[in-house]
Amino acid sequence: MTAGRAPRLHRTLPAADALLAEHAPAIGDDLAGYRNHVYRVANLCLALSGADGEARERVEVAAALHDVGIWTARTFDYLAPSAAVAADHLRRAGRAAWVPEVTTMIAEHHRVRPYRGAGALVEPFRRADWIDVSWGALALGAPRAFVRAVRAAWPDAGFHRRLAALTLARARVHPLSPLPMLRL
Repeated sequence: MTAGRAPRLHRTLPAADALLAEHAPAIGDDLAGYRNHVYRVANLCLALSGADGEARERVEVAAALHDVGIWTARTFDYLAPSAAVAADHLRRAGRAAWVPEVTTMIAEHHRVRPYRGAGALVEPFRRADWIDVSWGALALGAPRAFVRAVRAAWPDAGFHRRLAALTLARARVHPLSPLPMLRL
């Protein structure tokens, strides 16, 4: 976060909205909840990283597509399918240079321990997703007042309930691997 400046809410995320619209048919009834999750994660990542310009757009792309494999590939083991969707989008958009960082942001966003590799946005993105998945119980460097403001601006809309249902469904079929997306 930028020292001395309070983080601000980014109420519009044009790149994220365009990608969500593109994938809306696959996401279906989960769109409102997923869109709000995307906005929460993007805002938290932008606050933690201070990203702007092209870095902000990379955050928007990663946020919009980080879980999309749940719906596009119809799997709860969605990191690789989500990263593949992002890589394909970036190549088609003439942003192939962004593929390594954006796909790493997606692949590592469920890492339990801090990420120490290349890519300045990977660790802030990982922390942003953990803040949101924990419903703000983990602040991980974000001001608690800002976390509350983000959660108030973009309510859950059933997203966490959907994750719980997907976890239970996965556990029934794969009891030894109910959360395949977690990484150490």
